[in-house]
Amino acid sequence: MTFKQIIVVEGRDDTKRLTEAFGPIDTIETRGSAIDEATLALIKKAQASRGVIVLTDPDFPGEKIRKTISRAVPGVTHAFLPVAAAVPDHKGSLGVEHASPAALREALSHLVVEVPDAPVQIPRVVLEAQGLIGGPAARHRRERLGELLHIGYTNGKQLQKRLAQFRISESDFAAAVKTIDAEDAHA
Repeated sequence: MTFKQIIVVEGRDDTKRLTEAFGPIDTIETRGSAIDEATLALIKKAQASRGVIVLTDPDFPGEKIRKTISRAVPGVTHAFLPVAAAVPDHKGSLGVEHASPAALREALSHLVVEVPDAPVQIPRVVLEAQGLIGGPAARHRRERLGELLHIGYTNGKQLQKRLAQFRISESDFAAAVKTIDAEDAHA
């Protein structure tokens, strides 16, 4: 797997992990969630020349980085690593640096482009009816939905916006919900 785009990650351990998985690879490291203007300018330049894939940790700081980059550089491509794939095998926090090469390949084979201010396609009432907002299993169902649709985890308040931003079709949404229902029935 080779990439024309430059991959934006949080730190050097992420770059090291990607290099182990893919060989020589071009990255831009944000060095944490407080991205400076120079790094944002570099990401803008990379987006204009080669394209950018944002691959951050599946946690709050990683989401903050995504939002900062998306506001500054509209139209970047995103790859989402599931939480389960980013868990360390020892002490530590979630991170790209803990993912297996297979998990990284899977995440980077499902790229999505955010469409800012996209119109709502899936009504909130549908999300509630499918047990994705409210209820004891809503968080689990949203986590699984994010994995199946390759859009990452989001809380209940942001789910509708995330689905719209990544232009998730009603049919793709329905297929993912059907998979979750089948899994829940067998659990």
